[in-house]
Amino acid sequence: MIHPGPSFFKRKEGRMKTSLLLWGVLAVFLGAALVDEEAEEHVLVDNKCKCARVTSRFVPSKDNPEEEVLVRNIRVIVPLMSRKNISDPTSPVRTAFVYRLSELCKKCDPTEVELGDRVVTAEQSNHCSSSDTCYTYDRNKCYTTTFPFFYGGKINTVQAALTPESCYPD
Repeated sequence: MIHPGPSFFKRKEGRMKTSLLLWGVLAVFLGAALVDEEAEEHVLVDNKCKCARVTSRFVPSKDNPEEEVLVRNIRVIVPLMSRKNISDPTSPVRTAFVYRLSELCKKCDPTEVELGDRVVTAEQSNHCSSSDTCYTYDRNKCYTTTFPFFYGGKINTVQAALTPESCYPD
């Protein structure tokens, strides 16, 4: 058997580096094209409590490429092992998840609107209530629970943070 010399491996290694470099450049250009395409996407709803996100963007029509049509993307993540009462880790696991697009899209944050010569604060929805069912923890809210703790022959009730990042300052 004839064994190739060291110059053969150097040439092959050089071609592999060039090939990898070209593939890397191609990946960067494709990634830039994908990022640019998503830049025109508008976020309509990003409800972390319900684990839902609604976005929209204009895309060329399949029937008439000169026309643009509005496309909405609805992403819903169903959190497995979510509790019915998220503040109580002993409550049963939630099995029903209800997503109403009209409730997800309502905007209850007050905004300033110009009416004639006056600026008025208004809400964009009529039915804003804080009794919204949450399927996961709101990371900005502190959730705690109490549980029995057996220590030194006595049972004490101890309060524990379920979301320590938002319950305790740095």
